[in-house]
Amino acid sequence: MDRLKVFSCSESAEKFTDEVCDYLKIEKGKINKMKFKNDNNFVQILESVRDKDVFLIQTTQPPVNERIMELLITIDAVRRASAKRITVVIPYYMYSRSDKKDQPRIPVTAKLFANLIEAAGANRVLTCDLHNNAIQAYFNINCDVLTGQSLLQKYFDSKNIDNKVVVATDAGSSKKAYKYAKHFGCPIALVDKRRDGNDDRAIATSVIGEILGKNALIFDDEVDTAGSIMETVDVIKKFGANKVYVGCTHGVLSGPAIERIQNSELEELVMTNTIPLPKEKQIDKITVVSISELFGEAIKRIHEETSIGELFETN
Repeated sequence: MDRLKVFSCSESAEKFTDEVCDYLKIEKGKINKMKFKNDNNFVQILESVRDKDVFLIQTTQPPVNERIMELLITIDAVRRASAKRITVVIPYYMYSRSDKKDQPRIPVTAKLFANLIEAAGANRVLTCDLHNNAIQAYFNINCDVLTGQSLLQKYFDSKNIDNKVVVATDAGSSKKAYKYAKHFGCPIALVDKRRDGNDDRAIATSVIGEILGKNALIFDDEVDTAGSIMETVDVIKKFGANKVYVGCTHGVLSGPAIERIQNSELEELVMTNTIPLPKEKQIDKITVVSISELFGEAIKRIHEETSIGELFETN
């Protein structure tokens, strides 16, 4: 491990980086980060990384564009300091929803971000539960994608919830829901969504499958404004579900999300710490489970040039 170096790219990534380094039993890399009066960022690596295997961790607490510049500048600093290999660790991939050109004259920002990471000098990327798995192919360098599924399964196993049913929020999420239902050994149900006239937004109207009196579990890659997921919770409760739980890897929780969750009939939202949860968003209905050890193990295996394939497996 003497050639392994792990750095935090921002204040928002400090806690996550500390947890990763604790798992690896190494000291966090020394780095100076500051902002000049003209709003320009400055980074200086305070120890030698020559011929070292360097991992740069950056989380996605707003402002997102500031986090991107911090990451790119740090990559450049480490590259110019003659690191042997630079792996960028992004627990939540920024701009992941801007992954395709589905309207005239719009950018594919997820691809642009991939290009910027490569242009800055990164050799590898480590991330988790992409909104669209096709983003992995946007890179010409190795991109490993972990999943929070096993972590969420372990948490809900520990709660010993009986009479469970896993509910898919729409037809597109049925494959994911089936994997969870297989693990829990419980049935699956599907929320039926229909578009009304020329409205582009699909409205949840009914539930296919038996949920009356059951405890419903919903899983998604992320919860952003919580509008559609709370709509799903309302429909499930309307059709007779007992308690409703939601599990997600990324708690974006932007805009009115916290208010919607607080005022809903949701029993609990369980999410990982890929995105730091600020104090003002910490409410009783939200539980955060740490995924940093999984990232720590992935970093260890990448550094040791051993397989990380089994870290992607779920059961």
